[in-house]
Amino acid sequence: MSGSALYETFARAPLSFERGEGSWLIAADGQRYLDFAAGIAVNSLGHAHPHLVAALTEQAGKLWHVSNLYEIPGQRRLGERLVEATFADKVFFTNSGAEALEAAIKTARRHHYVNGNPERFRTITFEGAFHGRTLATIAAGGQAKYLEGFGPKADGFDQVPFDDIDAAEKAITPETAAILLEPVQGEGGVRTFPAESLKRLRALCDKHGLLLIFDEVQCGIGRTGKLFAYEWSGVAPDIMAIAKGIGGGFPMGACLATDAAAVGMTAGVHGTTFGGNPLAMAVGNAVLDVVLEDGFLDDVTRKSLLIKQGLASVADEFRGVIEEVRGTGLLLGLKCRVPNVALNAALREQHLLTVPAGDNVIRLLPPLVVTDDEIRDALGRIRAGAAALSAAPVAAAG
Repeated sequence: MSGSALYETFARAPLSFERGEGSWLIAADGQRYLDFAAGIAVNSLGHAHPHLVAALTEQAGKLWHVSNLYEIPGQRRLGERLVEATFADKVFFTNSGAEALEAAIKTARRHHYVNGNPERFRTITFEGAFHGRTLATIAAGGQAKYLEGFGPKADGFDQVPFDDIDAAEKAITPETAAILLEPVQGEGGVRTFPAESLKRLRALCDKHGLLLIFDEVQCGIGRTGKLFAYEWSGVAPDIMAIAKGIGGGFPMGACLATDAAAVGMTAGVHGTTFGGNPLAMAVGNAVLDVVLEDGFLDDVTRKSLLIKQGLASVADEFRGVIEEVRGTGLLLGLKCRVPNVALNAALREQHLLTVPAGDNVIRLLPPLVVTDDEIRDALGRIRAGAAALSAAPVAAAG
């Protein structure tokens, strides 16, 4: 055997970390990095949050796994809390966002099947979407770079241009079951669907008997300053997939649905061995303890304003590097005039960790508990990184 024993599917940065503290990651040599990647919007409460550590370690000393052959009290509690805080009546717990999306797609198809319309299985999606890496979710996302080499694209997904609601309406056929979208596209370049577009989609679904599915894997759990991004528009979906932030770093996701949408999801039609295990439920409940505290989400919005004001100043100063600032809450993007990977590398040189995205964007995804001082620190590092790129020009973005 030569080289690494791992699949070579990741172009990893030459960095590894030994521990984390809040918004910081510490490498083995003691160097500290300000983490505005948060595990790609996963570490919603930063690293080693005391409440999460306590919840996990207490549960670890009791029970890790029993499977869904039995009642899991933590599941019932977390499910009830998510229902109370959202549009939903029912919750199915998974281990990841892709599994939550699979459950959402299956819920929509099954809904029409049990209502006497088995021909209705197709889902309309939008360009730039990222819904996961399974065969169904890469078909839903529709991006060629993720589909290439995996055989025929899974049938049942019809894609239209981003935020083109007229095209979505034209794409509806007697086989259409649902419309699926991220209220804020993360991987697609921090692009937000306007509230008016979501209202039109809701009306289209109601008119044609379709289910509206929101993918809030990245934009949910306080990331935009509301518990879920759809709340900004006042438009509720029928089904929603969540993950990332709800586990605060522990792998978990969930599919939420109304009673009407989930009518076909009866015993035996779907399942999971690990989903909703006691460890995940302990952590998920602990995350909600913090995020639902009075004032927590208001503070995310306040901190968003602080960082956006600073970013606007940096963008104005370095117009050759940054074209615009995007996003809401602490899901922010810098649209670059240079290749986004160049800015990402320049920021890493400043010991600030960020995440590239589509549309030549850099994502800033700090923990929701980031402090004002850490925001000011990050802005200084972004300014220094942009200055370094300005001083040593790189090839223009493609």
